[in-house]
Amino acid sequence: ADYRTGFLTRCALNSYTALISDKDYENAIKYYTEALELNPSNAIYYSNRSLAYLRTECYGYALGDATRALELDKNYIKGYYRRATSNMALGKFKAALKDYETVVRVRPNDKDAKMKYQECNKIVKQKAFERAIASDELKRSVVDSLDIENMTIEDDYAGPKLEDGNVTLKFMKDLMAWFKDQNKLHRKSISFDDKMIMLFSLFISLVYYDLLNIFELNGLPSITNPYLFNGDFVDRGSFSVEVILTLFGFKLLYPEHFHLLRGNHETDNMNQMYGFEGEVKAKYTAQMFQLFSEVFQWLPLTQCINNKVLVMHGGLFSEDGVTLDDIRKIDRNRQPPDSGPMCDLLWSDPQPQDGRSISKRGVSCQFGPDVTERFLEQNKLQYIVRSHEVKAEGYEVTHSGKCITVFSAPNYCDQMGNKGAYIHLRGSDLKPEFHQFTAVPHPDVKPMAYANSLMQMGMM
Repeated sequence: ADYRTGFLTRCALNSYTALISDKDYENAIKYYTEALELNPSNAIYYSNRSLAYLRTECYGYALGDATRALELDKNYIKGYYRRATSNMALGKFKAALKDYETVVRVRPNDKDAKMKYQECNKIVKQKAFERAIASDELKRSVVDSLDIENMTIEDDYAGPKLEDGNVTLKFMKDLMAWFKDQNKLHRKSISFDDKMIMLFSLFISLVYYDLLNIFELNGLPSITNPYLFNGDFVDRGSFSVEVILTLFGFKLLYPEHFHLLRGNHETDNMNQMYGFEGEVKAKYTAQMFQLFSEVFQWLPLTQCINNKVLVMHGGLFSEDGVTLDDIRKIDRNRQPPDSGPMCDLLWSDPQPQDGRSISKRGVSCQFGPDVTERFLEQNKLQYIVRSHEVKAEGYEVTHSGKCITVFSAPNYCDQMGNKGAYIHLRGSDLKPEFHQFTAVPHPDVKPMAYANSLMQMGMM
């Protein structure tokens, strides 16, 4: 009997691992969960389910499974590797470094583990240095250090140029065509002045060629065709610079009819791990990334449409009683904290059952239909629109129609096979109209090519 059980266990393990190899993460999670119900003391099952959770960005669940695997078998090295990766994704670099040290000590000849240990150690030292030089003085704007007037545009530069320093519709059309051919905009045209910084007093997670497709399907932004983009403009591919510059350009062209909300990836920690920082430095300079970082901090966290619909990137709050006035009073010009209303607006997710529970991401919470109902009733709203999660159909309506998720990046990271969607809100009742679309071809560039090597998760 023991031999037969062991044989069946090995067969199941091979089948479930194949699901991960085939990127069928949802079924991998499902079957590993069923296997754990039958054999709750199997460290390998927990570790492999942790990997599936990592791939679906459920970092809180991934961390919990990796920790449980190590509780069952403290010598299981993959458990340390998975836990380190989970902590890295959550920005817990010191905890990750401790686990990478364990892996390297046990496997001194593992080049991948050694590289990740060195990279993590570098980040920990960098963070320590940043804390050491921080002061209570008012931080000087990056704009103050830019000498835009004396920047020269080379004679051989054939790309779009601002007209008397202004963004025009012609400039935007030329810019999109220039980017589509994988050209780079001259930095003089993207060194925004104070007007751009202070300007920031339904879509998400875009790849540049999908953004162009949205404009093709729905028309270019204009005074009569307004847009609201709902965060995560960067870190979602290898053309984040092109996406954000196009969006900023339209914001300058139509400031009252083109709106951008902040997502959890318009933050320094996420940009460092998921690639936007590396992409900006590769295409421009470190100073240019600092400028983007500063502008991101001025992005609004929410948009209230006709006093009926509230739009945010993440979701609702860890506690009841939050009002629209409370949201208006949030000090958003900063990197988001690990908890509280600002964190919730960027990170929380809905759940089908009433109440609240621990977040699958390891940040903020999950909120149920009753939480949504109370918030809407207190603030005299009809429903909320949020993003933040891949949806197979590009959108999802939950909580009796009062919580809508929209996700506009089809075939997310070139591997999820999902549709993208956007929403039209028209008429006095703002009834949502959903429009789906599929991914369009893009240049043969690896997705997430600029992401930190620590986020390039192998099958270890």
